[in-house]
Amino acid sequence: MNLLQSQPVRHISRLQDEINNFFRNGDFISPRLDDSSAATSQWMPSVDIKEEEDKFVISADIPGVSPKDIDVSMENGILTIKGERETEEKEENNVYRRVECSYGSFYRRFSLPDTADAEKIEAKGKHGVLEITVAKREASKAKRITVKT
Repeated sequence: MNLLQSQPVRHISRLQDEINNFFRNGDFISPRLDDSSAATSQWMPSVDIKEEEDKFVISADIPGVSPKDIDVSMENGILTIKGERETEEKEENNVYRRVECSYGSFYRRFSLPDTADAEKIEAKGKHGVLEITVAKREASKAKRITVKT
């Protein structure tokens, strides 16, 4: 008779890794504004999305990337932010114990609602934060139709 050894610590550790990846990748964010974050990125900047009465404001933490090296576009209701953070030259005599800074290309996509006005988008970068403002257009009102008898 073969006995199988249970390794609960390994299973718990794996579950914790999956939960961490879930939150790190932003999968918990409302699908209304973020249902298509690209999984092909080497790293993904953290993003805050705020809806105000007349606009949407998207703030992305992108330290170390010049605003001129960031590409922002909107097509078919999808807002795309992409760019690259260059790796700094490291001296051979430096000894790193821990490296947490992410380098390489990034690519984020967000689905915006129909009220987002693609013609009125502004983006500005300052102190490592990219702020994108997307104006809202008036939503079309439902037309009431009388049913005749």
